[in-house]
Amino acid sequence: MDRKTQRLQLLQQQQARLARRLVDLQKQSDGLSRWRLMLFVGAFLLGGAAFLQWGPVVWLVSTAVLLIPFIITVITHRRVETAVTRLILWQQLKQSQIARMNLAWDGIPAAQNHPVPAEHPFAVDIDLVGEFSVHRLLDTAVSREGSERLHQWLLETKLEKEQVLARQQLVQELASQTVFRERLWLQANLAIEDDDEQWAGQALLDWLQKEAGGGSLRPLLIGLSVLAVVNWLLFAGTQFWGWPPLWLGSILLYGVLFITLGYQRAETLFSDVMFLTDRLRVLNGVFAFLEGWQFGKMPHTAQLCTPFLVAEERPSTHIQNVQRVVTGVGLRLNWLLGLVLNTLVPWDIYFAYRLDQCRADLAVRLPRWLDIWFELEAASSLAAFAWLNPGECTWPSLEDAPSPEIAATSLGHPLIASPHRVCNDLHLDAQQSIYLITGSNMAGKSSFLRTIGVNLALAYAGGPVVAQSFRASWLRLFATIRVADSLNDGFSFFYAEVRRLSQLLTALNDKGERPLLFLIDEIFRGTNNRERLIGSRAYIEALVQGNGLGAIATHDLELVQLAEAAAKLTNVHFRDDVVDGRMVFDYRLHPGPCPTTNALKIMALAGLPVPTLNDNR
Repeated sequence: MDRKTQRLQLLQQQQARLARRLVDLQKQSDGLSRWRLMLFVGAFLLGGAAFLQWGPVVWLVSTAVLLIPFIITVITHRRVETAVTRLILWQQLKQSQIARMNLAWDGIPAAQNHPVPAEHPFAVDIDLVGEFSVHRLLDTAVSREGSERLHQWLLETKLEKEQVLARQQLVQELASQTVFRERLWLQANLAIEDDDEQWAGQALLDWLQKEAGGGSLRPLLIGLSVLAVVNWLLFAGTQFWGWPPLWLGSILLYGVLFITLGYQRAETLFSDVMFLTDRLRVLNGVFAFLEGWQFGKMPHTAQLCTPFLVAEERPSTHIQNVQRVVTGVGLRLNWLLGLVLNTLVPWDIYFAYRLDQCRADLAVRLPRWLDIWFELEAASSLAAFAWLNPGECTWPSLEDAPSPEIAATSLGHPLIASPHRVCNDLHLDAQQSIYLITGSNMAGKSSFLRTIGVNLALAYAGGPVVAQSFRASWLRLFATIRVADSLNDGFSFFYAEVRRLSQLLTALNDKGERPLLFLIDEIFRGTNNRERLIGSRAYIEALVQGNGLGAIATHDLELVQLAEAAAKLTNVHFRDDVVDGRMVFDYRLHPGPCPTTNALKIMALAGLPVPTLNDNR
């Protein structure tokens, strides 16, 4: 039994234990619900009997005593319900992990719709984005921005070597910290009400950056505070020393200033506080977890989380100020109490002013805290992929080489399930820079191109690759595998293909950039055989002269002759066979040009009319 199968069985056992524990807790919860009802009704009936028999004093005392078991039951029930919620989330996590290992897409959260730059050089071609994509397979982020950060890493075209290598160290460290990753995920999910929606931090950042209407409240707060003191003094003078009722005039002025200058801000105070409370509910759990975690064996993670570890910079210190504002605003939710408080002192104006201070403080600090969380979520997604695929993944070696190179052993595609995945070796360098891949339909040519591209994208994202070993210099990636026409832009398929190939050639010949790794599936497939062959020969000859490495898949067996004149071209192929009336493929990359074709075989097996070998029509 291999390591991945062992891990899969471990997760399945954990899921089974969670399911049994969840059933037990739900039974406890149902029993406590019944006890709550019986104790409350019992306390009410017995208290009523005591009132009728002995009067209100005995009724109050007896009711208070009788409600004690009810209160204890309520507290116990809440704890059980919290435990049930946590177990449900743990169960969801284990189910999604099992689904990711088995590529069971129905059990993997839906793909997030992040924008892809127009004419991106490889995102769509190698299935990094979309419904059944690498991003969806990897993405475990709770926040939308964490998911978007992973998306950006996978699609990055302007690589910073130091950032990539530092990220790889972080991801490699997190891969072994399963408890940390899962608890970080749990803390965020506990506070999210809608399980189908990712938490969006941009709305909070936009609110923090938005200027509060009406300018600073400080002058108004000082003026109203002074008037409030004057109101008290004049009122006390009237009551105790016989002064004329001057306080009526001062309180009228106080009310006019409050309504004309501060009412608009006071009116939005409650909605602002509720918005901030709702947004911070998720962050409280996440930030508190990061502040309390012991990072002893996680130096790279600890370095990233430095603001959570320094006392004066900890988020909890600043979020407590927000909680005080929330408490103060909560006191005036009763309209009568709110009227009394604002008559005595400028209560709403004070807390609106304090909210503005909290907003200004968080506007400076929160972006950094969120950035750390988003970074951890994206890195944890890559780390989880490594942990879920033990024995199948390795950490790539990214090197500064004098000439371009990419080499791998047992290179496989992450979107092909382990039992069906066939891995191949790869070696491209300055002497052998281009694979010319021939082979029959469905033999694996396009999948091999995507396998190369996907793993290079994973490596440059800082993640693991599906291989036994993987080594690459710093390259740019460009793929033309999935070309489509555009009715909106008026592009035919052939013209769209020509534009894409032209962009690739321009990128290849850009001397100011790193070498290019190009992946091409069928050159000029949208035109006739004669012109396709002529154009393909000229295009491949131009590729050979360019600054890069690449792999080209083709059905045109005439092109294999180009390797005789170009030393950088290497012919390789995929094979097929017909066994018991059905096509069989080994999906192994073999040296040399393909000795067979299978188009007529496939048509014949499908029942289509095909000519015989001696048919000269």
